[in-house]
Amino acid sequence: MSVSQRTAQNVRERLLKKSDPDGLRKRLSPRLPASEPLCDRLPLCNDHTAAGLEKRQGFLKQLGVTLDCLAGEAGRPAPETLVNNIENLVGFAQVPVAVIGPLRINGIEAHGDFFVPMATSEGALVASYHRGAYVISHAGGAAAMCLTETISRAPCFVFNSTFDACCFLEFAMQESSTFQERISRTSGHCKFMELRSALAGRNLFLGFDYQTGDAAGQNMVTIATDALCRYLVEKAPVKPVRWYVEGNMSGDKKATMLSFLSARGKKVIAEVVIPAALLKKIIHVTPLQMIQYGHAAMLGGTQSGSIGVQGHYANALAAMFIACGQDAACVSEASTGLTDMDVTEQGDLYASVTLPNVIVGTVGGGTHLPTAHECLAMLGCVGEGTARKFAEICTATVLAGEISIMGALASGEFAAAHARYARQKKRLKAEG
Repeated sequence: MSVSQRTAQNVRERLLKKSDPDGLRKRLSPRLPASEPLCDRLPLCNDHTAAGLEKRQGFLKQLGVTLDCLAGEAGRPAPETLVNNIENLVGFAQVPVAVIGPLRINGIEAHGDFFVPMATSEGALVASYHRGAYVISHAGGAAAMCLTETISRAPCFVFNSTFDACCFLEFAMQESSTFQERISRTSGHCKFMELRSALAGRNLFLGFDYQTGDAAGQNMVTIATDALCRYLVEKAPVKPVRWYVEGNMSGDKKATMLSFLSARGKKVIAEVVIPAALLKKIIHVTPLQMIQYGHAAMLGGTQSGSIGVQGHYANALAAMFIACGQDAACVSEASTGLTDMDVTEQGDLYASVTLPNVIVGTVGGGTHLPTAHECLAMLGCVGEGTARKFAEICTATVLAGEISIMGALASGEFAAAHARYARQKKRLKAEG
């Protein structure tokens, strides 16, 4: 997951626009509840009665959260409003939505205490993230930083010979200074960043890297790349035999080592230090037990051929993507990354997650859908200027899940938790 010196310099300049180094350090530092109290937790979390549901909804409404659509009080969206989202519409799938929190985040963009919406039908999932959010928040919160952001498209051009492919590449490189002007004709939000290339025999793959503002940008970069390709094919002295706007090398909606190493989407890191006593009280393990399990998980993940090593990033990302109107298929690439844990000199637990491919947006796509809009509003992530904030919230939530699941596995409580939360109906019938 290395970056070029130019990219590192761009990250540095963007962060320093926020504050000087001392200000950034302070912003990322823990905020302990003793000095900055947390708000109350969600009430009656495991009460599945209508009264329990109303209590939780009332609690959120008192915090200023709008739930009209999530509560089913606003009706379904008009079919006409979905013209850019779906074809052959016949109805609406219903997935339960829960919230976890408060989750305290000390991020560059996301800074506050958040109730995080998650859409899932998997029992025990929400309870696990809720527990992770609790221990992080009482440790002072998770630091989070959105570092780089790119989205790419990788067309393929097929020539009669490798030499012809090289000639076309030379022309493309010479024309790269004109790319932004041509892209601007397709979108006012698409910014050309870099041109990469790869030759495989007579096949030339060009990697176009962009930034797309607060949109996830999949469609935006496809249209921009198509325009660039048509211009290059028209003007180049050597023509390809055929070409494709995507040659399956961008990593779009699949887990790839290229995306893992170079970052596709937003690269975000979240970290926290949890005092040993707090970890034992809430997660029921010691820092050493967490490290020991992490070692076994690293060996297992390596043998399985996983891209990166982590516990279950996909659980948090899928639940948040569905709730917040993201492209759920992007979970396949967004859920690669690295979980790191260590014991500090004071004997506490250090934990971090690094996600190189968080592809999210707060404008466009499904973000306008009624329930998605309410979920994004719950996080303060509606509209322009909030996509990085949303990415940091997603990553801090991933961290909460990693701590909770690794603690459950290290303590031997993993199966019992699923028996308790995911099989309650069977248990209640047996007791009755």
